[in-house]
Amino acid sequence: MIDLHSHILPGIDDGAADISDSLDLIRELSAGGVTEVFATPHYIDETIYNSPRYKNSKLVADLQKRLDAEEIPVKIHLGNEIYINRKILELLKAGEISSMGDSKYILVELPMSGEFPGYADIFLELIRAGYKVILAHPERYTSFQNDFSLITELYNMGVLLQCNIGSFVDQYGKVARKVAVKLAKEKMIFGMGTDIHHLRGEEFLPGAMKKLSKYYNSEELNELLVGNPRKVFQNIV
Repeated sequence: MIDLHSHILPGIDDGAADISDSLDLIRELSAGGVTEVFATPHYIDETIYNSPRYKNSKLVADLQKRLDAEEIPVKIHLGNEIYINRKILELLKAGEISSMGDSKYILVELPMSGEFPGYADIFLELIRAGYKVILAHPERYTSFQNDFSLITELYNMGVLLQCNIGSFVDQYGKVARKVAVKLAKEKMIFGMGTDIHHLRGEEFLPGAMKKLSKYYNSEELNELLVGNPRKVFQNIV
């Protein structure tokens, strides 16, 4: 599996607290079948979660050295989970925030309510500027849970959907699972992320993948977990 969404960088958001914590998280991902992972720390403008790209890049390089030294077979790619705001293009051009692996793909998060004035217009602006917008965990937003057509509208616009694999094992509640299952059945999901912040147990990923296999055949599952995420760091648009 190539994990599109994680919080494994040490000490910069609500994920890994330090390098030891980062290594423990990545060991767990590796044990669950993850071979490559996008480090996507939160970027929430005008909050404490606004670590700049240059700092995150150094953290990735240092963490990769530790993984290699300890023979943990996981490759890290840099990204951000960008909280929706009207300055995303400006921040990208300034090098303040990171696309996914220096590609044209960007991971964007909405408020948990799903409500933000003009969010669809912001997505459309980014798409017209040549970016491939990946929406983080659409199954978790309450307004989307209440109205599935809101997800469909974004999907038809060209927004790619990243589900949290934990949603398939009720990590975010039954409603989120139902929305994730509907997205899976309708083959609307582009790729999966763990959204890992803390240790979950080594059986978490195998259990979630088993649930996923109910909705995808082996070829489809490989595309979901490996093929589509590989397009991201290969910058295939």
